[in-house]
Amino acid sequence: MPMIETKDGTRLYAKVWGQGRPVVLIHGWPLSGDSWDPITNALADAGYKAIAYDRRGFGRSDQPSDGYDYDTFADDLSAVLEYCAGGQDAALVGFSMGGGEIARYLSRHGGKGVSKVALVSSVVPYMLKTDDNPDGVPQATFDEMTAGMKADRAKFFSSFFDDFFGVGMVSSPVSDEVLDLAWMTAMQAGLRPTLASAKAFATTDFRPDLPSFTVPTLVIHGTADKTVPIDTSGRALAKAVPQAQLIEYDGEPHGVFATQTQRLTDDLMAFLGGDSQAAGIDLGQVPAAAQQEVLDEVTRESMARSASMI
Repeated sequence: MPMIETKDGTRLYAKVWGQGRPVVLIHGWPLSGDSWDPITNALADAGYKAIAYDRRGFGRSDQPSDGYDYDTFADDLSAVLEYCAGGQDAALVGFSMGGGEIARYLSRHGGKGVSKVALVSSVVPYMLKTDDNPDGVPQATFDEMTAGMKADRAKFFSSFFDDFFGVGMVSSPVSDEVLDLAWMTAMQAGLRPTLASAKAFATTDFRPDLPSFTVPTLVIHGTADKTVPIDTSGRALAKAVPQAQLIEYDGEPHGVFATQTQRLTDDLMAFLGGDSQAAGIDLGQVPAAAQQEVLDEVTRESMARSASMI
């Protein structure tokens, strides 16, 4: 697997599975690119070049002292695209804080090389509660998180993932092993990157980046998300981006990549155009210059069908 060097010398671990049109998957806090594995594998099997990388400070990437801000994260994404996409336009899929990379990349880099974007349980447009963002999360909540991580990071994350995956007193949508894996992955990250990245996603205002969403945009969010509430993020983003299509997962928590893996895979495939064969379209018979237009039309029809079932 490649190690991609960014402009400040930080090395990012990336896995590249499959061949075809590139799709870059950006993980959430405090996990790694491995959280995308079932979907990355499905994309590769469906004929895509699936690219999942570990954010700086997390997983197997370097843990520099600095650079845990969204301008730098966006520049890191640019390096991944340059190295892995092979000059082709790529689709971007961002989970949780990974949606912030997408928003900032679109504005900071002019959306270079991006064909469409999907934001899943994303922190965009703005997490923090302020006078002009009344549905946001109070600063006190983030202060409590910081204090908990500084006091005993291992203990903090043992309870954090209960809300993350919607674990209750008598039921759990994921296995104990999934919880254990998430905890172990969180422990791979350094304390400094973990704290700094939490501050970044909690306090970065992406509302100025929203006019840069000029490509087809899919928003997926669980209505029972306690980690990133849907009114703060998914619904607000869908209202602010005219061409965005919102799919709400009724009763689902934050970590839908684990609680609704197959549904999320199907929705992403439909959005990416992966159901072109099901629609009776042979792309091999379509001129290259027109293929994206055909796929976009398939996407619009598929998303309309999905929306009608909500």
